[in-house]
Amino acid sequence: MIKKEMIAMLLAGGQGSRLGVLTSKVAKPAVAFGGKYRIIDFPLSNCINSGIDTVGVLTQYQPLRLNTHIGIGIPWDLDKNVGGVTVLPPYEKAGKTEWYTGTANAIYQNLSYMESFNPDYVLILSGDHIYKMDYEVMLDYHKSHNADVSIAVMPVPQEEASRFGIVVTDEKGRITEFQEKPEHPKSNLASMGIYIFTWKSLKEALLTLSEQEGCDFGKHVIPYCFDQGQTLVAYEYNGYWKDVGTLGSYWEANMELIDIIPEFNLYEEFWKIYTKNDIIPPQYISGESKIYRSLIGDGTEVYGEVYNSIIGSGVTIQRGAVIRDSIIMQDVTIGEGAYLERAIVAENSVIGARSVLGVGDDIPNKVKPKVYSFGLAVVGENAEIPADVRIGKNTAVTGKTVPEDYPDGCLGSGETLDKAGVVA
Repeated sequence: MIKKEMIAMLLAGGQGSRLGVLTSKVAKPAVAFGGKYRIIDFPLSNCINSGIDTVGVLTQYQPLRLNTHIGIGIPWDLDKNVGGVTVLPPYEKAGKTEWYTGTANAIYQNLSYMESFNPDYVLILSGDHIYKMDYEVMLDYHKSHNADVSIAVMPVPQEEASRFGIVVTDEKGRITEFQEKPEHPKSNLASMGIYIFTWKSLKEALLTLSEQEGCDFGKHVIPYCFDQGQTLVAYEYNGYWKDVGTLGSYWEANMELIDIIPEFNLYEEFWKIYTKNDIIPPQYISGESKIYRSLIGDGTEVYGEVYNSIIGSGVTIQRGAVIRDSIIMQDVTIGEGAYLERAIVAENSVIGARSVLGVGDDIPNKVKPKVYSFGLAVVGENAEIPADVRIGKNTAVTGKTVPEDYPDGCLGSGETLDKAGVVA
C-alpha cells in the first residue's frame, strides 16, 4: 500500500466575488498576479519547496483555466506516477451527488483520495493567498507538541481582529479558545486558514460532521475537535502573507512587488515561485519609451511610458500611451495616446487610442460600492474600450463597448458599464 507522511489538500474552488469582473470567468486562484504568475502558484510552490509531493487541488467555480494552468504539474515537479498533483472537481456518485458546500465538505467528499495515500498527516490550504511558508517546519512544530490539530496563525492589529477567526493560547502555544469573527476578540492571533491534522482526527471529524450543511473548518471542524478535548496548537507565522480577496488588497500586493526593496521577494534562489511558462519572445522596449519601477512581461512591446506598474506578457503599449500605478494582464493592447491611472485591465482587452481611465472624483460605485472601490478603474477580460472616451474612478467595464455606450464620451466615477452581463 502507498504510504505518504503528509499530503496537501488545496482548496481552489472559490468564486472570489469581491474581485468583481476579474473573477467573472475564472476562479480566484487562477487570476494573474505579478505579471507572469497566477495566485495558485504560491501555495503550490510552497508545497514543493517544503518537500510535499502529493497535492489534491479541489476545484469547482469556473475551473477550466485553473485546470489548464496546473496540467499534470510539470512546472512544480509534481508530475509523478505516485502522488503528484491531482485536480479534484465534484463528481457524480451512485447515491446523492452534490456540489462542494463548504471547505470541510469539499475535503469530506474526497476521503477516498486521501485514504489511498494512507497519510499520517493532512495539510489543508487555501489557493488564494500570497505568501511563502515552509510547511515542513510547521509539521515539526505539530509533532513536537504531540498535537491533533495545528493552526497557522499570525498577529494582526487588534482593531482588525474581528474580521478573522481568532485563537486564544496558553504559554505553551496550546489553543484554549477559538472565536469565529468575534465582536470582542480576546487576542490578536488570526487563523490563516492553514491547518495540519493527524489523519485520524481529520477523518473522525469529517465523518461525524458529514451531514452538517455547508460544513466548514472554521465554523464546524475546529470547534468539534476542540470540544472533543483534542490537542490544538497555534503555529505562529510572522512572514509576509496577503489575502488578495479584494480589488484593493490585490492591487496593493501587486504594487508591493515593485518597491525598491520589496517586502515580498520573487527572486530568492532558495525559495523559487514556479509557474507554467509559455514559450513566447522576449520584451521589446523601443527607443522612445520610458519605464520607471515596473515589471514587464515577456513578449510585451512598449512604445509609450510605464510608471510604477505591473505589465503581463504579450501586451502592446503604443506610442504616446501613459500607464501609471496600474496592473495590465496578458495580451492587452493599449492604444496610442491612452492614459491609465490606478487601472486594472484583465486579459485580452483593448483600450482605444486617447482613452483616459481612472481620473475624476472619488465617487462610490453605485452598483457594488464594496467591490469597486479604492479609486480603481477595472476592465474585465476580452473587453473593448473605444477611442476618445473617459472612464472615472471606482468603475467597472465589461464586454465590447462602443462610443454610444458613453454619453458625452464619458463614464463617470462610480458607474458600471456591463456589456457581458456579469456584474449584476
